[in-house]
Amino acid sequence: MTMLALNTYPAPPLSKSQPINIRTGLHRLFAAAIVSDQFRETLLRKPDEALANGYLGQTFILTDQEQTLIKSIQAETLTDLAQKVNRALKGG
Repeated sequence: MTMLALNTYPAPPLSKSQPINIRTGLHRLFAAAIVSDQFRETLLRKPDEALANGYLGQTFILTDQEQTLIKSIQAETLTDLAQKVNRALKGG
């Protein structure tokens, strides 16, 4: 089995024309959940633990709002979690 490191595709540097609110931490969180069954299950069942432990020794830099959302949303699948997080962040 091949392990994909989160820093394989580093985020491009921000330019003045890019919005500040790029959600790199959330992108990395969901990337880890996609590539690791174990991390995904922990994220869905014990989000506090998943956020505290990170993935492959790397933690996720999330805003307080993002952390609260991840910890409070009840989801059965990663797709469901992603949809609910997206909806909440868009204000819907």
